[in-house]
Amino acid sequence: MAPLSPVPMPRWSLRRRPAVLRPTCAVGMWVRHVLLAQVVLPAVWPVVAAAQGAPPSSSTAPPPAAQHPSPMQERTRLHARLAPASLDGVTRRVVGPGGRPVDLWISRKAEAALRRHGHFDVVVHFHGAAWLPQQAVADLGVPAVAVVVNLGSGSGIYDRTYRDPAAFDSLLAVVTRAAGEGTTRPVRIRRLTLTAYSAGHGAVRAILREPRRAATVQAVLLLDGMHTSYVPEGRVLADGGTLDTTNLTALAAYARSAMRGEARFVVTHSEIFPGTFASTTETADWLLESLGVRRRPVLRWGPRGLQQLSEARAGGFRLRGYAGNSAPDHIDQFHAMPELLRELWR
Repeated sequence: MAPLSPVPMPRWSLRRRPAVLRPTCAVGMWVRHVLLAQVVLPAVWPVVAAAQGAPPSSSTAPPPAAQHPSPMQERTRLHARLAPASLDGVTRRVVGPGGRPVDLWISRKAEAALRRHGHFDVVVHFHGAAWLPQQAVADLGVPAVAVVVNLGSGSGIYDRTYRDPAAFDSLLAVVTRAAGEGTTRPVRIRRLTLTAYSAGHGAVRAILREPRRAATVQAVLLLDGMHTSYVPEGRVLADGGTLDTTNLTALAAYARSAMRGEARFVVTHSEIFPGTFASTTETADWLLESLGVRRRPVLRWGPRGLQQLSEARAGGFRLRGYAGNSAPDHIDQFHAMPELLRELWR
């Protein structure tokens, strides 16, 4: 895959935000539990969540796995937050698999590339307010379309929706038609990148299970969201449980292709311990062991005040461990997406 030159970062609008933030994920359900108990009345929570850009919940999906709410509060790190900015491009909402809405941002460069060459780049992001992945893609400065999919809480709804390879094929067909409106020539996707925050990783693992589709994905970014169950259910490793690796094998296979230089794969994780299902630290440890790659300790500042504690790298595979076991630490990683996406594309 040909490397892309880094582009200058814009001056992002930063603001410090309190811990009352989006309950948008499996770990986010734990966040919501803490917030409801401490700050937010249950009757007004849906209004607050909608105002803060939380993805819609599914009325048909089973509830996500329960968690043990963490009592930890973190007031030392910065936890800076990006704010929405005006972007030069076109935004559209289309209907995706299952009749769910999909948000598109089509850059001016993508429009020009479509007119000139008939192709464009696509970054498909799963889970989280659409404006942030759109800004991250805009920062790349490439002829790209940002596609944002929100299906609700818990990785299961994402996995079930995209388990059938035809669902992702359908999504890309919808995106291609929408991006190619107004052009007379056939259009195609040149470069395909998948990104996911928290629960959204369920869609990525489902898509990568299909070898035909995995071979068309040039890069993957997972932001603090590589979870799986314990076996037996709910028995933590310290009590003799093991990890259910069926949700991890497709990710390990893709990591091996990245190690061979055939793709790029960046994984990040926090220190959050959900208690009833495997943490992103535990799944990261399993992934590194299965790949035969070792971590090394580091002490380094990251975007939005993140504190990096460890890293592992081999070929096009990168894994970064960050400090923190509180709600703001989890959300920090979503707001670090612009810098991490640039690293993925570098």
